[in-house]
Amino acid sequence: MKKVLPFIFLFAFAFSNAQKNIYESARFDQLSQDHAILAIIPFFTNLELEEKVSNDERKRLEEKEGHAVQDALETYFGRGKKRKKFSVEFQNIKNTNAILAQNEITYTNIDTYTIKELSKILGVDGIISGNLDVNILLSRGIPAEFSFLDYILGDANYGRIGIKISDGKTGKLLWKYEKEINKKSGKNTDDMIDKMMKKATRRFPYDKERQKNSKRS
Repeated sequence: MKKVLPFIFLFAFAFSNAQKNIYESARFDQLSQDHAILAIIPFFTNLELEEKVSNDERKRLEEKEGHAVQDALETYFGRGKKRKKFSVEFQNIKNTNAILAQNEITYTNIDTYTIKELSKILGVDGIISGNLDVNILLSRGIPAEFSFLDYILGDANYGRIGIKISDGKTGKLLWKYEKEINKKSGKNTDDMIDKMMKKATRRFPYDKERQKNSKRS
């Protein structure tokens, strides 16, 4: 029992910490009541790598990392049994990216468009977007070399990620989840997003179970 207690404490601490990093608008229910489909767009990425790369190469890698997060979120939301857990649909990112390209919206100029403009162009009710600030190429995997103490303490900070959901009609921020990226975050982008979203599952506003419990209370 003594051996189990530290792990229970660590899990409870991680779960508690996840809740502290989540914001939800007081007007979420009002603004999202007609939401049926959301689009996930590539994440805005800022890379600060130790290795020297040209400006063009850095931009290329930032775009690659931004698309990797977009893909990882679609994987989390859209596959298997998980898909049935949510009260909204998620636009296929191939369609999202194709529509953006047809409207001459690229990774380098997408930040010049408002949430309302992007929602109208994509034909969706809301936008999932975010920022990724890292000093490693997360899509290639988090470095495997670490001690047990590093794992427990979460040392070796690789950056931070923020996931946002915004209402398409008003452009208002509805939900935001921020998390530090370290050696405990996951082995790569897919793993990190999967772990991150699982920790926040009770606070994810489109989770059907959460919505049922909210109505009961």
